[in-house]
Amino acid sequence: MSHIHIPDGVLPLWLVAAGWAGALILLWYAARRSRAAEVRRKVPLLGVVAALVLVSMSTEIVPIAYHVNLTVVAGVLLGPWLGAIAAFIVVLILALLGHGGVTVIGLNTLMIAAEMALGWGLFRLFVRLLGTARVRWAAAVSTVLTLAVTTTLLVGIVALGGGAATGRETGALDPNSLTFANPFGGGVVAVNTLRGEAPSPATAAPAPLSVGRFAAVVYTLGPIGWVLEALVTAAVLGYAARVRPQLVFGGALSALSRRPAGDEGVE
Repeated sequence: MSHIHIPDGVLPLWLVAAGWAGALILLWYAARRSRAAEVRRKVPLLGVVAALVLVSMSTEIVPIAYHVNLTVVAGVLLGPWLGAIAAFIVVLILALLGHGGVTVIGLNTLMIAAEMALGWGLFRLFVRLLGTARVRWAAAVSTVLTLAVTTTLLVGIVALGGGAATGRETGALDPNSLTFANPFGGGVVAVNTLRGEAPSPATAAPAPLSVGRFAAVVYTLGPIGWVLEALVTAAVLGYAARVRPQLVFGGALSALSRRPAGDEGVE
């Protein structure tokens, strides 16, 4: 839910400029911090993880108009600084493919990088609290909390952008009644836009909607997506922890990943 699907010319110029300025500062600082890390060894991992995030963000779960992000996975595997670089690569390519405007690349970089960093931090916290044997639980809880926070950030950005920024696909959810309809009722998948009336031709722009209604829709769809994302993240990190524990428990968590022989199961 953190990716900002807003076309160019909708958000005010000051907000777009602030997003680009913040993103450039973040990338500069992330590049400096990454020099001290084992960047050469992690460059292939950076490319692979960025590609996975790109593919997941390009694949929509149609009935609920949601796509899996894998941002917590990326944050855990890359850390916050390489994660910021991966976030910029992903949102730049997505913007060039028409998945969001070019002007919101800065804001999207900040949002996705924040999601990766927060997921990284929460995962490390819960691994310390729950232990490495419950890495899947740590991943799932971290993902739900992370997406809840970044979804709130998204609502805040839309509030700053005004009613014109509330246009969004809602899949099978009716934004007026906040109820779900059969997406295959008409024989094809029905996709609604976030507006106060039935969609006119596909070329028509969505009518402005109140920020309050936008928030209600986002928080109705959001928890469904958070649970799906948590399940996927738990499965991916659980598998990675079993076959390549150093990828998941590297750095400060290395000592926690040492277990007695024969005690290698991951729940």
